Amino acid sequence: MTNNNNLICDLETGVCGVSEDSETQVIDFDQKRISIDLYYVTDPICSHCWALEPVLRRFVEQYGHYVNVHTIMGGLLEKWAGFADVSNGISSPSDVAGHWREVGEHSRMPIDGTLWLENPIQSSYPPSKVFKVIQQQNEDLANIFLRRAREAVFVFNQNIAEKSVLIAIVNNIGLDGEKVIKEAELTIGQQLLSEDLALASKLGVRGFPSIIMLNEENKGVKIVGSRTLDSYIAGLKQVLHLDELQPKQQPALFSLLEKEKLLFSREIEVMYDIEQKDISVFAEKELASTAYDAKEILGETYFVMKEKSRFI
Repeated sequence: MTNNNNLICDLETGVCGVSEDSETQVIDFDQKRISIDLYYVTDPICSHCWALEPVLRRFVEQYGHYVNVHTIMGGLLEKWAGFADVSNGISSPSDVAGHWREVGEHSRMPIDGTLWLENPIQSSYPPSKVFKVIQQQNEDLANIFLRRAREAVFVFNQNIAEKSVLIAIVNNIGLDGEKVIKEAELTIGQQLLSEDLALASKLGVRGFPSIIMLNEENKGVKIVGSRTLDSYIAGLKQVLHLDELQPKQQPALFSLLEKEKLLFSREIEVMYDIEQKDISVFAEKELASTAYDAKEILGETYFVMKEKSRFI
């Protein structure tokens, strides 16, 4: 998964990387499974993975009790040296800005993208290694780090390949940033990432996001690209051989915001099946006793816990 040509994100297919796969494929692995595993193969700078966040969060909140979720780093961009994809209009980092803007406008998960013009990311490996080091210690904190890194790079235009930015993000989630980044730069960081790249390759992943669900019968589905909630529900039914699933109730907005700290309008709309025009009234009602701020960036509303507001 170290091929630099994996960088391209296709707006039509919702895939970052080679998009030859159909949306959903039936797959069969001969390794014995003892339970249902969901492998989410992703990358910190995958724009379609950022676009998927609203749907993936709801899927995990309501159907997570059926699966064991494993987040796998896929290695979207090792380095720019030697990279060229003229057919897709990408010959330098600055060409990525337009792609990111399109994904942001299409998904309504805000993306600035001017980073590629002013301070381009040279590799997605540094934040991927940091994720792996944290994941080895605490899965939940690793997922929080990944979310904060994506907020930083997509919305707040920070270069998450830079050491100082990574240290600040890790410090912000309650860990020792300098210690974690130093460990990520050691051989162990590359080793952990290489293990993920090998697993992604074994799973047949060529683009991101890819979600693979495997059951105890050694069979499963691979869903490629940023898809609808119904696509993942249908895939899960297929893996479980069930006609109906029993979803959990969505969490109350105040508890979700307390957990996530920052939510964009699109994330709330998807979680609670509401229209964009109703977001302010809904938030005021659901967050009446919660200390929060409603802000706007890149034409989109977002909500933050007052005492935990960041990036102001």
